[in-house]
Amino acid sequence: MPRIKVKRTSTVTDMTAMCDVASLLLTFFILTATARQPEPLAVSTPSSTYEFKVPVENNAILTIGQGKVFFEVAGTKVRAKTLELMGEQYKISFTPIEIQRFSNIGSFGVPIQSLKSLIAMNGGDRMKPGVQPGIPSDSTDNQLNAWVLNARKATKEINNQDMRISIKGDAKEEYPVVKKIIDVLQKQSVNKFLLVTNSEAKKK
Repeated sequence: MPRIKVKRTSTVTDMTAMCDVASLLLTFFILTATARQPEPLAVSTPSSTYEFKVPVENNAILTIGQGKVFFEVAGTKVRAKTLELMGEQYKISFTPIEIQRFSNIGSFGVPIQSLKSLIAMNGGDRMKPGVQPGIPSDSTDNQLNAWVLNARKATKEINNQDMRISIKGDAKEEYPVVKKIIDVLQKQSVNKFLLVTNSEAKKK
């Protein structure tokens, strides 16, 4: 009896639909992702097993390293309002374009008298070593205190929320520098803040 031949079928799979789905997912993630702002002051934070994440909203980060202090407040509207309040306090007029450019800058560390020059720079020039000497926090010219206070006012006005404060210090930073920052916060009755650390595996 003759063997019945099985009709061969094509093994080619049409991947057009899968490629379309992959392209749509890739486009979605690219458009919704938030770009990580480069930091002008790189610090090596100490490690801990604490898993609480730094808040994304209504939060300000004080970065301490090499004896310098840098400041960053979350939210473009809050940044813009904070700059307006600082301009009023120090009698410096900022144009709408300067305010808009500043609202897109993350961490910064210059005296307010040099802020216009920093805003006018492109992102690459801002990150060059030596461009940002840090925010003055001495008793004679404590601009850091003003930045924190005005950022708290702006956060309350824009978001109707109290601003949290996170301290991101280098693991090798000397204690007097950190204490100076804590003293600034305590003068404003801010006794609760977060310390930013690197996560490490829990000990079993």
